[in-house]
Amino acid sequence: MALFFAPECAPFAIAAAVLAGLTAIEMLATVMGFSITELLGKPDFHGHDGIAGYLSWLNLGGVPLLILLMLTLGFFAISGFAVQAVANAFWAPLPSVIAVIPALLITFPMVRASSRTVARIVPHDETYAVDLDALVGRTAEVSLGPLDQGLPGRVRVKDQHGNWHVLRARAAKDQQPLGIGTQVLLVDRNADVFIAIPALVDPTGSDNQSFTEQS
Repeated sequence: MALFFAPECAPFAIAAAVLAGLTAIEMLATVMGFSITELLGKPDFHGHDGIAGYLSWLNLGGVPLLILLMLTLGFFAISGFAVQAVANAFWAPLPSVIAVIPALLITFPMVRASSRTVARIVPHDETYAVDLDALVGRTAEVSLGPLDQGLPGRVRVKDQHGNWHVLRARAAKDQQPLGIGTQVLLVDRNADVFIAIPALVDPTGSDNQSFTEQS
């Protein structure tokens, strides 16, 4: 407990306190009939270069913003206290500005892995009734991936009415992994999981060619 209040652990204690506050606010909001998570929603984020690419790697846009923030705060606090506990056991606690570095290096991969799991649990963006078969043959963009033959990722696709849907998808058999931002063609589906292959580039700029048109 003494380590929790030590100056060397101040960044991690602050992160833990903010996380506790956000949790309490969300619980209170839920009791009152609304949710901060739903209010903030998911950022409409698209980008794959530089910082934008790294934020995509963290699944920004794949899970609600509040959940991603809470995951980051939680893992940062846990990682920081763990780093300082190990340092204290072998020598002495590290200065806080030094301890933050390994804590962040531990936090980011953990946030990425956990956010992919959360994305499969939290409600998604499908808000319009549509025949899933009608989405086969449409071009989509990988929003949570990469898509491979393992656990499904997510793709964003626009239906014939112009409504966006977020669908579970995986790459076709023997297909190379399809990274976030890749344009893919939905060629089949198995229950609610769609099968995707890389989409051919349309020189006219159309983003909704059918499978028959591209083949």
